[in-house]
Amino acid sequence: MRRLVYLLILAVGCGYVFFDRPLEALCLMMGAYITWQWLQLYRLHRWLDQGQTTVLPRTLGIWGAIFTENQRLQQSNIKHQQRLQAIINRIQDSTAALQDSVLMVDASGALEFWNQAAQNYLGLRNPVDIGQPITNLIRTPEFKAYFDKADYQEPLTIRSPINPRIYLQFNITLFGRKDRLILIHDITRLKQLEEMRKDFVANVSHELRTPLTVIAGYVETMQAASEMLPPRWGRMLQQMSEQSHRMENLLKDLLMLSRLETGKTEQPQPIELQPLLEAIRRDAASLSSSKHTITLTIDQDQKMMGFYNELRSAFSNLVFNAVKYTPEGGDVTLRWYTEGGKGHFSVSDNGIGIAQHHIPRLTERFYRADPSRSIATGGTGLGLAIVKHVLLHHDGELKISSIEGKGSTFTCVFPAACLSDNRDEADQ
Repeated sequence: MRRLVYLLILAVGCGYVFFDRPLEALCLMMGAYITWQWLQLYRLHRWLDQGQTTVLPRTLGIWGAIFTENQRLQQSNIKHQQRLQAIINRIQDSTAALQDSVLMVDASGALEFWNQAAQNYLGLRNPVDIGQPITNLIRTPEFKAYFDKADYQEPLTIRSPINPRIYLQFNITLFGRKDRLILIHDITRLKQLEEMRKDFVANVSHELRTPLTVIAGYVETMQAASEMLPPRWGRMLQQMSEQSHRMENLLKDLLMLSRLETGKTEQPQPIELQPLLEAIRRDAASLSSSKHTITLTIDQDQKMMGFYNELRSAFSNLVFNAVKYTPEGGDVTLRWYTEGGKGHFSVSDNGIGIAQHHIPRLTERFYRADPSRSIATGGTGLGLAIVKHVLLHHDGELKISSIEGKGSTFTCVFPAACLSDNRDEADQ
């Protein structure tokens, strides 16, 4: 501004002294000054349009500061972009080295990025498949339903779309504006080991049933003729009989677990709940030998679609456990009720209870909260594992609440889709 004022004063002075026309001289100076400003603006535009590849133009005044500051900002921006690109390249190199697949999908389900492992497992093609909906590239119905549901608490296991012998486990995480990060693991080896374990348990259980039945039969025959044997043999035969029956129960539970794991082909049937629960209550009373108070409450007479033998086995396991682990004179309460549209079967007792740190592991096979008590009661350690698998087979869940020394409550929860009201059916 100071320079501009000096130029205007000089123009007016020169015009007055030399030409006696100060106004014309002032206008001429303003025109020259505006022309020079437009020239500098044009040089700046051309320099920016060329991408700063040419030498920085030299000029005076505020335009020189503008050129210099713009160049400094551009160089800083270039360095920042280079750092970001280096980070992106490093991330891409690290994900490319992973054996597990990594995919990035936007909110609409279009593929944005994947590594080499994903290309090998899913048959993706770069760059043809970039921007394609992932459900068009992985056409398995289970994956589409899982992806659209957007509930990714549990992983999904399916076969590879390009190699049916490979099992893939999908773990999806939401981030940003409903974008998705998909991690895929090859669990073929684990699947094979699981199948081998199931086959081994099933085969061994079947193979052991015949020799065990023969042994138990001979023991019973010898017990029937125990008066002809030395007295000390009676105790030996009694122990042999108890252990053979315990082994039979273990094999029976193992076979039940094997059948539950391998799945069912028959269709579920409508089951009258009241007769089933009444039969279980009578069995529990017989097991208790009148040492406990066992009560059954049915809030609503209903039917349930399911598998009778499985449900009877699951309910009986819960009720018999309550009887076994409740001291004489204790109470065992069985109740069927509906809440929130779902069916509930609860077994409550005022027995020894279970410590809180045991509860998360109770449904594991052969897990015992107190091994000494389980051995004393003849338990196999598979009862609650059977209950869990039966409930999974019926789309249900098991809830456990317990206070050590005060008792426990085991509740089976079934979805509303499995239930029907007998009175409604009668009206129809």
